[in-house]
Amino acid sequence: MIDAFKAGLRERLAGHKAPFHEVDVPTAAAVIEQIESTDGEQWGTLWGNAARTFAQRGAQLEAAGDAAAGEAYLRAYGLYHAGRFPTINAPAKEQCYRESIVMYRKAGKYFSPPLEVIEAPFAGKPGEGTLSTFYVRRNGTAANPAPVLIRWGGIDTWKEERHDINERMIAAGFSTINIDMPGVGESPVKGSLDAERQFLPMLDWIRTQPDLDANRVIVLGMSYGGYWATKVAHMYPERFCAAVNWGGGIDKFFTREWNLQSKSASSYVMDLDLARARTVGASSYDEYIETVQHFSLVAQGVLDRPHPPMLVCNGRHDEQVPIDDMLVLVEHGQPKAMRFFPGGHMGYGPKTLPTVIAWLRERAGLASA
Repeated sequence: MIDAFKAGLRERLAGHKAPFHEVDVPTAAAVIEQIESTDGEQWGTLWGNAARTFAQRGAQLEAAGDAAAGEAYLRAYGLYHAGRFPTINAPAKEQCYRESIVMYRKAGKYFSPPLEVIEAPFAGKPGEGTLSTFYVRRNGTAANPAPVLIRWGGIDTWKEERHDINERMIAAGFSTINIDMPGVGESPVKGSLDAERQFLPMLDWIRTQPDLDANRVIVLGMSYGGYWATKVAHMYPERFCAAVNWGGGIDKFFTREWNLQSKSASSYVMDLDLARARTVGASSYDEYIETVQHFSLVAQGVLDRPHPPMLVCNGRHDEQVPIDDMLVLVEHGQPKAMRFFPGGHMGYGPKTLPTVIAWLRERAGLASA
Protein backbone atom coordinates (compact mmCIF):
# COMPACT_ATOMS: atom_id res chain seq x y z
CA MET A 1 0.00 0.00 0.00
CA ILE A 2 2.82 2.42 0.81
CA ASP A 3 4.28 1.80 -2.65
CA ALA A 4 1.03 2.94 -4.28
CA PHE A 5 0.91 5.96 -1.98
CA LYS A 6 4.45 6.96 -2.92
CA ALA A 7 3.66 6.48 -6.59
CA GLY A 8 0.78 8.90 -6.19
CA LEU A 9 3.10 11.42 -4.53
CA ARG A 10 5.58 11.11 -7.40
CA GLU A 11 2.76 11.81 -9.83
CA ARG A 12 1.69 14.86 -7.85
CA LEU A 13 5.25 16.14 -7.72
CA ALA A 14 5.67 15.73 -11.48
CA GLY A 15 2.43 17.64 -12.03
CA HIS A 16 3.23 20.35 -9.44
CA LYS A 17 0.06 19.47 -7.56
CA ALA A 18 -0.63 19.95 -3.85
CA PRO A 19 1.32 19.86 -1.65
CA PHE A 20 4.20 20.40 -4.07
CA HIS A 21 3.63 23.86 -5.56
CA GLU A 22 6.73 25.58 -4.17
CA VAL A 23 9.15 22.77 -3.34
CA ASP A 24 12.60 22.08 -4.71
CA VAL A 25 11.72 19.13 -6.94
CA PRO A 26 14.89 16.99 -6.52
CA THR A 27 14.75 17.45 -2.75
CA ALA A 28 11.05 16.54 -2.60
CA ALA A 29 11.67 13.48 -4.80
CA ALA A 30 14.34 12.28 -2.37
CA VAL A 31 12.03 12.77 0.62
CA ILE A 32 9.26 10.76 -1.05
CA GLU A 33 11.63 7.78 -1.33
CA GLN A 34 12.23 7.91 2.44
CA ILE A 35 8.55 7.73 3.38
CA GLU A 36 7.59 4.50 5.15
CA SER A 37 4.07 5.38 6.30
CA THR A 38 1.55 8.21 6.50
CA ASP A 39 2.20 8.60 10.23
CA GLY A 40 2.01 12.32 10.96
CA GLU A 41 5.12 12.48 13.14
CA GLN A 42 7.33 10.70 10.62
CA TRP A 43 5.86 12.70 7.76
CA GLY A 44 6.50 16.04 9.44
CA THR A 45 10.01 15.06 10.54
CA LEU A 46 11.14 14.03 7.05
CA TRP A 47 9.89 17.17 5.34
CA GLY A 48 11.08 19.41 8.16
CA ASN A 49 14.60 18.02 7.95
CA ALA A 50 14.68 18.71 4.21
CA ALA A 51 13.33 22.23 4.64
CA ARG A 52 15.97 23.29 7.15
CA THR A 53 18.72 23.12 4.53
CA PHE A 54 16.94 25.77 2.47
CA ALA A 55 16.12 27.85 5.54
CA GLN A 56 19.80 27.92 6.46
CA ARG A 57 20.75 28.79 2.89
CA GLY A 58 18.24 31.63 2.91
CA ALA A 59 19.69 33.02 6.14
CA GLN A 60 23.23 32.90 4.72
CA LEU A 61 22.21 34.66 1.50
CA GLU A 62 20.22 37.26 3.40
CA ALA A 63 23.21 38.01 5.62
CA ALA A 64 25.31 38.49 2.49
CA GLY A 65 22.73 40.89 1.03
CA ASP A 66 21.92 38.50 -1.80
CA ALA A 67 18.32 38.70 -3.07
CA ALA A 68 18.51 34.99 -3.92
CA ALA A 69 17.59 34.54 -0.25
CA GLY A 70 13.97 35.04 -1.26
CA GLU A 71 13.98 31.98 -3.49
CA ALA A 72 15.70 29.87 -0.83
CA TYR A 73 13.16 30.93 1.78
CA LEU A 74 10.31 30.15 -0.63
CA ARG A 75 11.66 26.62 -1.20
CA ALA A 76 12.04 26.17 2.57
CA TYR A 77 8.44 27.29 2.97
CA GLY A 78 7.31 24.80 0.30
CA LEU A 79 8.97 21.87 2.03
CA TYR A 80 7.68 22.89 5.45
CA HIS A 81 4.21 23.23 3.93
CA ALA A 82 4.45 19.68 2.61
CA GLY A 83 5.43 18.65 6.13
CA ARG A 84 2.27 20.02 7.72
CA PHE A 85 -0.01 18.87 4.86
CA PRO A 86 -2.93 18.28 4.80
CA THR A 87 -3.59 19.13 8.43
CA ILE A 88 -1.86 19.26 11.79
CA ASN A 89 -2.21 15.93 13.58
CA ALA A 90 1.25 15.50 15.13
CA PRO A 91 3.83 17.69 16.91
CA ALA A 92 6.25 17.48 13.97
CA LYS A 93 3.50 18.74 11.66
CA GLU A 94 2.75 21.59 14.04
CA GLN A 95 6.42 22.57 13.98
CA CYS A 96 6.46 22.42 10.18
CA TYR A 97 3.45 24.71 10.06
CA ARG A 98 5.00 27.28 12.38
CA GLU A 99 8.24 27.25 10.38
CA SER A 100 6.34 27.48 7.09
CA ILE A 101 4.79 30.77 8.23
CA VAL A 102 8.20 32.16 9.17
CA MET A 103 9.74 31.13 5.85
CA TYR A 104 6.86 32.45 3.78
CA ARG A 105 7.01 35.84 5.46
CA LYS A 106 10.79 35.99 5.01
CA ALA A 107 10.36 35.12 1.33
CA GLY A 108 7.59 37.70 1.04
CA LYS A 109 10.01 40.56 1.68
CA TYR A 110 11.49 39.76 -1.74
CA PHE A 111 8.20 39.51 -3.63
CA SER A 112 7.31 42.25 -6.08
CA PRO A 113 5.21 43.87 -4.76
CA PRO A 114 6.31 42.75 -1.28
CA LEU A 115 4.16 40.90 1.20
CA GLU A 116 2.66 42.80 4.12
CA VAL A 117 1.37 41.06 7.24
CA ILE A 118 -1.72 42.78 8.68
CA GLU A 119 -3.11 42.00 12.11
CA ALA A 120 -6.51 43.60 12.63
CA PRO A 121 -8.26 43.44 16.03
CA PHE A 122 -11.04 40.87 16.12
CA ALA A 123 -13.76 41.13 18.75
CA GLY A 124 -14.75 37.51 18.92
CA LYS A 125 -16.63 35.40 21.40
CA PRO A 126 -15.03 34.06 24.61
CA GLY A 127 -12.34 31.51 23.78
CA GLU A 128 -11.78 32.82 20.24
CA GLY A 129 -8.72 34.61 18.91
CA THR A 130 -8.33 38.37 19.13
CA LEU A 131 -6.64 39.02 15.77
CA SER A 132 -7.59 38.67 12.15
CA THR A 133 -4.32 38.03 10.30
CA PHE A 134 -4.04 38.40 6.54
CA TYR A 135 -1.49 39.10 3.82
CA VAL A 136 -1.60 42.04 1.43
CA ARG A 137 0.29 42.78 -1.77
CA ARG A 138 -0.43 46.24 -3.14
CA ASN A 139 -0.69 46.87 -6.85
CA GLY A 140 -2.01 50.44 -6.94
CA THR A 141 -1.54 53.96 -5.63
CA ALA A 142 -3.74 56.52 -3.91
CA ALA A 143 -4.08 58.28 -7.25
CA ASN A 144 -4.89 55.03 -9.05
CA PRO A 145 -6.26 52.49 -6.55
CA ALA A 146 -6.27 48.88 -7.70
CA PRO A 147 -9.15 46.42 -7.51
CA VAL A 148 -8.77 43.92 -4.69
CA LEU A 149 -8.85 40.15 -5.04
CA ILE A 150 -9.44 38.44 -1.69
CA ARG A 151 -8.63 34.75 -1.89
CA TRP A 152 -8.75 31.89 0.56
CA GLY A 153 -8.50 28.17 0.14
CA GLY A 154 -10.01 25.20 1.90
CA ILE A 155 -9.17 22.61 4.49
CA ASP A 156 -5.54 22.17 3.42
CA THR A 157 -4.73 25.30 1.37
CA TRP A 158 -4.13 28.08 3.86
CA LYS A 159 -3.22 31.73 3.32
CA GLU A 160 0.44 31.00 2.57
CA GLU A 161 -0.46 28.58 -0.21
CA ARG A 162 -0.74 29.02 -3.99
CA HIS A 163 1.84 31.77 -4.43
CA ASP A 164 1.63 30.94 -8.13
CA ILE A 165 -2.01 32.03 -8.26
CA ASN A 166 -1.20 35.24 -6.42
CA GLU A 167 1.45 36.04 -9.01
CA ARG A 168 -1.10 35.59 -11.77
CA MET A 169 -3.56 37.87 -9.99
CA ILE A 170 -0.92 40.56 -9.51
CA ALA A 171 -0.06 40.35 -13.20
CA ALA A 172 -3.77 40.66 -14.02
CA GLY A 173 -3.94 44.03 -12.27
CA PHE A 174 -5.23 43.17 -8.80
CA SER A 175 -3.96 43.92 -5.35
CA THR A 176 -4.23 40.65 -3.43
CA ILE A 177 -5.32 39.74 0.06
CA ASN A 178 -4.98 36.22 1.45
CA ILE A 179 -6.65 35.05 4.63
CA ASP A 180 -7.49 31.70 6.21
CA MET A 181 -11.01 30.39 6.06
CA PRO A 182 -12.61 29.60 9.45
CA GLY A 183 -11.06 26.70 11.30
CA VAL A 184 -7.66 26.55 9.60
CA GLY A 185 -4.29 28.27 9.83
CA GLU A 186 -4.39 31.41 11.95
CA SER A 187 -8.14 31.90 11.74
CA PRO A 188 -9.43 33.24 15.08
CA VAL A 189 -12.58 31.10 14.91
CA LYS A 190 -13.67 27.54 14.26
CA GLY A 191 -16.16 26.75 11.54
CA SER A 192 -19.69 27.49 12.77
CA LEU A 193 -23.01 28.85 11.59
CA ASP A 194 -21.79 32.45 11.94
CA ALA A 195 -18.03 32.15 11.41
CA GLU A 196 -18.16 34.46 8.38
CA ARG A 197 -17.98 37.35 10.89
CA GLN A 198 -14.23 36.71 11.05
CA PHE A 199 -13.87 38.48 7.69
CA LEU A 200 -15.36 41.79 8.85
CA PRO A 201 -12.14 43.27 10.31
CA MET A 202 -10.40 42.65 6.99
CA LEU A 203 -13.27 44.19 5.01
CA ASP A 204 -13.31 47.23 7.30
CA TRP A 205 -9.53 47.59 6.96
CA ILE A 206 -9.77 47.69 3.15
CA ARG A 207 -11.93 50.80 3.40
CA THR A 208 -9.13 52.61 5.23
CA GLN A 209 -6.55 52.04 2.48
CA PRO A 210 -6.46 54.74 -0.21
CA ASP A 211 -4.58 52.55 -2.71
CA LEU A 212 -7.18 49.76 -2.48
CA ASP A 213 -10.41 50.34 -4.37
CA ALA A 214 -13.16 49.46 -1.88
CA ASN A 215 -15.71 49.63 -4.70
CA ARG A 216 -13.94 46.88 -6.63
CA VAL A 217 -13.46 44.08 -4.13
CA ILE A 218 -13.87 40.48 -5.27
CA VAL A 219 -13.84 37.41 -3.07
CA LEU A 220 -12.67 34.04 -4.39
CA GLY A 221 -13.01 30.89 -2.32
CA MET A 222 -11.27 27.72 -3.44
CA SER A 223 -12.46 24.20 -2.57
CA TYR A 224 -14.13 24.20 0.89
CA GLY A 225 -13.37 27.92 0.92
CA GLY A 226 -15.94 28.33 -1.84
CA TYR A 227 -18.60 27.69 0.78
CA TRP A 228 -17.39 30.65 2.85
CA ALA A 229 -17.01 32.88 -0.21
CA THR A 230 -20.60 32.11 -1.15
CA LYS A 231 -21.86 32.80 2.33
CA VAL A 232 -19.92 36.02 2.90
CA ALA A 233 -21.05 37.34 -0.49
CA HIS A 234 -24.67 36.79 0.51
CA MET A 235 -24.28 38.11 4.06
CA TYR A 236 -22.36 41.27 3.12
CA PRO A 237 -23.24 41.85 -0.56
CA GLU A 238 -22.53 45.57 -0.36
CA ARG A 239 -18.85 44.83 0.31
CA PHE A 240 -18.17 43.09 -3.02
CA CYS A 241 -18.47 43.75 -6.72
CA ALA A 242 -18.21 40.00 -7.47
CA ALA A 243 -17.65 36.59 -5.89
CA VAL A 244 -16.34 33.20 -7.01
CA ASN A 245 -17.16 29.76 -5.64
CA TRP A 246 -14.45 27.54 -7.13
CA GLY A 247 -15.31 24.03 -6.02
CA GLY A 248 -17.06 24.63 -2.69
CA GLY A 249 -20.02 22.61 -1.44
CA ILE A 250 -23.06 24.39 -0.06
CA ASP A 251 -25.84 21.85 0.60
CA LYS A 252 -25.55 18.09 0.04
CA PHE A 253 -21.87 18.45 0.86
CA PHE A 254 -22.77 18.64 4.54
CA THR A 255 -24.98 15.56 4.72
CA ARG A 256 -23.92 12.40 6.51
CA GLU A 257 -24.39 10.42 3.33
CA TRP A 258 -22.02 12.58 1.31
CA ASN A 259 -19.43 12.82 4.06
CA LEU A 260 -19.24 9.06 4.35
CA GLN A 261 -19.22 8.61 0.58
CA SER A 262 -16.48 11.16 -0.06
CA LYS A 263 -14.27 10.28 2.90
CA SER A 264 -12.06 8.06 0.74
CA ALA A 265 -12.07 10.20 -2.42
CA SER A 266 -9.27 8.99 -4.69
CA SER A 267 -8.42 12.62 -5.54
CA TYR A 268 -7.30 13.34 -1.97
CA VAL A 269 -3.80 12.54 -0.73
CA MET A 270 -4.56 11.32 2.79
CA ASP A 271 -6.42 12.11 6.01
CA LEU A 272 -9.41 13.86 4.43
CA ASP A 273 -11.50 13.03 7.50
CA LEU A 274 -8.94 14.57 9.87
CA ALA A 275 -8.59 17.69 7.74
CA ARG A 276 -12.33 18.24 7.61
CA ALA A 277 -12.78 17.57 11.32
CA ARG A 278 -10.15 20.12 12.30
CA THR A 279 -12.07 22.95 10.62
CA VAL A 280 -14.76 22.83 13.32
CA GLY A 281 -12.53 21.69 16.16
CA ALA A 282 -14.02 18.20 16.15
CA SER A 283 -12.12 15.35 17.79
CA SER A 284 -13.54 12.74 15.40
CA TYR A 285 -15.10 12.49 11.97
CA ASP A 286 -18.43 11.54 13.49
CA GLU A 287 -18.35 14.72 15.56
CA TYR A 288 -17.55 16.71 12.41
CA ILE A 289 -20.50 15.18 10.55
CA GLU A 290 -22.79 15.99 13.46
CA THR A 291 -21.48 19.56 13.71
CA VAL A 292 -21.89 20.48 10.02
CA GLN A 293 -25.32 18.94 9.47
CA HIS A 294 -26.88 22.43 9.69
CA PHE A 295 -24.26 24.24 7.56
CA SER A 296 -26.29 23.96 4.35
CA LEU A 297 -26.85 27.42 2.88
CA VAL A 298 -30.20 26.20 1.59
CA ALA A 299 -31.31 25.23 5.09
CA GLN A 300 -30.02 28.55 6.46
CA GLY A 301 -32.06 30.47 3.89
CA VAL A 302 -28.99 32.36 2.72
CA LEU A 303 -29.09 31.77 -1.03
CA ASP A 304 -32.15 33.88 -1.81
CA ARG A 305 -30.61 37.00 -0.26
CA PRO A 306 -29.14 39.71 -2.51
CA HIS A 307 -25.64 38.95 -3.73
CA PRO A 308 -23.03 40.39 -6.13
CA PRO A 309 -22.40 38.85 -9.56
CA MET A 310 -21.09 35.35 -9.04
CA LEU A 311 -19.02 32.76 -10.90
CA VAL A 312 -19.52 29.10 -10.02
CA CYS A 313 -16.95 26.64 -11.34
CA ASN A 314 -15.58 23.17 -10.67
CA GLY A 315 -14.53 19.92 -12.30
CA ARG A 316 -17.39 17.85 -13.71
CA HIS A 317 -16.37 14.64 -11.93
CA ASP A 318 -15.60 15.89 -8.44
CA GLU A 319 -15.38 13.14 -5.80
CA GLN A 320 -14.96 15.55 -2.89
CA VAL A 321 -17.81 17.98 -3.55
CA PRO A 322 -21.17 17.00 -5.11
CA ILE A 323 -21.60 18.63 -8.50
CA ASP A 324 -25.30 18.98 -7.66
CA ASP A 325 -24.32 21.69 -5.16
CA MET A 326 -23.09 23.83 -8.04
CA LEU A 327 -26.49 23.46 -9.68
CA VAL A 328 -28.29 24.35 -6.46
CA LEU A 329 -26.41 27.64 -6.42
CA VAL A 330 -27.74 28.70 -9.81
CA GLU A 331 -31.28 27.72 -8.83
CA HIS A 332 -31.31 30.43 -6.15
CA GLY A 333 -30.84 34.18 -6.14
CA GLN A 334 -29.80 36.19 -9.16
CA PRO A 335 -28.55 34.48 -12.35
CA LYS A 336 -24.90 33.43 -12.10
CA ALA A 337 -22.09 32.59 -14.46
CA MET A 338 -21.18 28.91 -14.43
CA ARG A 339 -18.32 26.94 -15.93
CA PHE A 340 -17.52 23.27 -15.50
CA PHE A 341 -14.17 21.88 -16.60
CA PRO A 342 -13.04 18.34 -17.40
CA GLY A 343 -11.64 16.36 -14.49
CA GLY A 344 -12.21 16.10 -10.79
CA HIS A 345 -12.11 18.45 -7.82
CA MET A 346 -11.44 22.06 -8.90
CA GLY A 347 -11.23 21.04 -12.57
CA TYR A 348 -7.60 22.07 -12.90
CA GLY A 349 -6.43 22.28 -16.49
CA PRO A 350 -4.72 24.69 -18.87
CA LYS A 351 -7.89 26.75 -19.41
CA THR A 352 -9.18 26.83 -15.85
CA LEU A 353 -7.27 29.67 -14.21
CA PRO A 354 -7.20 31.83 -17.38
CA THR A 355 -11.00 31.50 -17.58
CA VAL A 356 -11.40 32.55 -13.95
CA ILE A 357 -9.00 35.48 -14.35
CA ALA A 358 -10.75 36.73 -17.48
CA TRP A 359 -14.07 36.79 -15.60
CA LEU A 360 -12.47 38.55 -12.64
CA ARG A 361 -10.92 41.22 -14.84
CA GLU A 362 -14.25 41.88 -16.54
CA ARG A 363 -16.07 42.27 -13.23
CA ALA A 364 -13.34 44.61 -11.94
CA GLY A 365 -13.51 46.77 -15.07
CA LEU A 366 -10.04 45.77 -16.20
CA ALA A 367 -11.14 44.22 -19.47
CA SER A 368 -14.17 43.94 -21.68
CA ALA A 369 -16.03 40.68 -22.23
